[in-house]
Amino acid sequence: MSSILDILINSTSDIELQNIAKKVKTGQRINDEECIILFEKGSLSFVGTLANYIRENLHQDKTYFNRNFHIEPTNVCVFSCKFCSYSRLYAHKEEGWELSIDQMVDIVKSYDGKPVTEVHIVGGVHPKMNMAYFIELIQKIKKHRPDLHIKAFTAVELDYMFRKAKLTTKEGLKQLHDAGLQSLPGGGAEIFHPEIREAIAGDKVTGEGWLSIHEAAHELGMHTNATMLYGHVEKYSHRVDHMSKLRDLQDKTKGFNTFIPLKFRNANNDMSYINELTTTEDMRMYAIARIFLDNFPHLKAYWPMLGRQNAQLSLSFGVNDIDGTIDDSTKIYSMAGSEEQTPTMSTEELVRLIQQAKRHPIERDTLYNEVFDYNAIAN
Repeated sequence: MSSILDILINSTSDIELQNIAKKVKTGQRINDEECIILFEKGSLSFVGTLANYIRENLHQDKTYFNRNFHIEPTNVCVFSCKFCSYSRLYAHKEEGWELSIDQMVDIVKSYDGKPVTEVHIVGGVHPKMNMAYFIELIQKIKKHRPDLHIKAFTAVELDYMFRKAKLTTKEGLKQLHDAGLQSLPGGGAEIFHPEIREAIAGDKVTGEGWLSIHEAAHELGMHTNATMLYGHVEKYSHRVDHMSKLRDLQDKTKGFNTFIPLKFRNANNDMSYINELTTTEDMRMYAIARIFLDNFPHLKAYWPMLGRQNAQLSLSFGVNDIDGTIDDSTKIYSMAGSEEQTPTMSTEELVRLIQQAKRHPIERDTLYNEVFDYNAIAN
């Protein structure tokens, strides 16, 4: 009996696409040039079939989520990224918000008795929220709830924090890790290529700087995530360059948990003139990421950005993780025009969404240890 990949190979007349499909079937890595070919010539059904084959080889029907909430200390920021709908420049800080340490600890306390496993802390780069401030915050959270995993601070926040404290990356990360920081989110990566980074976010940490911060975190034993902002002024070659740099670092450290493609949203920012990509192009992006990033164990669709229905659709295009319950605790994408203006889903809703896609819902912790298997629960 022919496998689905044999059928795909035999029905494809393009030799370059055939060769890529054969590599996927035999578990070989595709190169940068072949990845560009997928973007240029691979139909949605072609790349989706390859990505789903890889996804099911890695995870069968399992789809992961976690019970988490976000704390956003401030949207006041010293940087002015053109794609950002979220931050307010420090000069106009009256338009933003700034939370005190006690206010943030109170948010954590509001989850007392609830089975959340992770707090995700990211925000703007505020000049007065320094290393000492965040160390105190982390210590107070850990003292109150030692079992809560703290995933916090993008490389952009960390770079500014360390430079202001006159610490090396390794010194700064060690201090935060010793205080209770356990992993890093993937934000701030945007597009690594200097041509694009200069055009959309020229005043913050470089692509090389982002990679070096994550490498240092991996060396300390912390796992991290990785993102890519796609669908604005970049070309396919810039996406491939970005993913290739991530793949190279993962070969070296094996410290990344998951890759999260982030769709550019055009509301309320300086790039509103750019049309957003179609859902078809979103799914092609997820599928090609799953094919190319062969050493990343997980591919996540961040549902508050993509929308819950499209996140559900992505489970057929290589995705095996749809993030978590969020509990309406993030404004980053709702302010940029996401369909999800109140991003919260109960555990029951997440389980139902996954099961409707004929997938197997698994609650995980931050490091992908399985917490609970919901497969026995009736649809």
